[in-house]
Amino acid sequence: MKRENIQLSSYDDIFGAPDSEVKESTNGDVVVQIPLGELHAFEGHPFKVKDDEDMEKTVESIQEFGVLQPAIVRPDGDGYEILSGHRRHHACEIAGLETIPCIVRDLDDDAATILMVDSNLQREEILPSERAWAFKMKLDAMKRQAGRPSINSGQLDQNLKGSVSRDLLAEQVGESSKQIQRYIRLTNLKPELLEMVDDKRIAFNPAVELSFLNETQQQDLLDAMDYAQATPSLSQAQRIKKLAQENKITAEGMGIILSEEKKQDLDRVTLKHDTLKKYFPKSYTPKMMEDQIIKLLQQWQKKRDRDMSL
Repeated sequence: MKRENIQLSSYDDIFGAPDSEVKESTNGDVVVQIPLGELHAFEGHPFKVKDDEDMEKTVESIQEFGVLQPAIVRPDGDGYEILSGHRRHHACEIAGLETIPCIVRDLDDDAATILMVDSNLQREEILPSERAWAFKMKLDAMKRQAGRPSINSGQLDQNLKGSVSRDLLAEQVGESSKQIQRYIRLTNLKPELLEMVDDKRIAFNPAVELSFLNETQQQDLLDAMDYAQATPSLSQAQRIKKLAQENKITAEGMGIILSEEKKQDLDRVTLKHDTLKKYFPKSYTPKMMEDQIIKLLQQWQKKRDRDMSL
């Protein structure tokens, strides 16, 4: 990917900024202060910007030390589009700053998309929906960069290019090609279902199966889950998918499947921490609680055995 830097001599014309506001980063990129109001989010940006604890820490850091890592932006007709630095931009707004240091790069849409995804995939915690849309956006951009098929090559060549692009993406992000496909499948889910995946109310593997349902079937599933007050296990999702593809499932049928007791529920006893903590000292960890409960059960079993032998 070609990355072009804007030269120092052109900054006065472009930004109206004095030389004191223009700096050079350690890798040679030119850094300039840009007003926050001239920056806007990358179109279709899949990464969420939340006012959470991490954002509070970022704001505190900026207030104390300033913005240590410049944002990366590209010029467009409405000012500048943020490629990397959406969270920093928002933190600067909260901190009351007027400008943010930026590296400006003149990139086409596909190169900008790839840079945006690569920059944000470096974050430690990424939601399944963020990863899914990021993989899709980057893969689509890579396919376009690979070029369209020639007149004589036909669709087979385009499919081959798509496969090569997917393998390259898998290598770059450290995932298998199959797992890339599975993540991208999630982009077929309705937003309500995808949010449940992010919230861990629906596990990843069942979500992939449910992504094969059409929009109407997914709405039926949402209604069924609301009625049954349950979410599908993997085996239930697979059954719903199979029946949906055969057009043999209704919202009522989905509700019946979801109302079945799951095997793990039959095999598992769950004791909530809030229920247990009143019986133990505050210093007890969950593992210490578990060990003590086992000891008490063993003592109870021995007493039962003695009573039965009398």
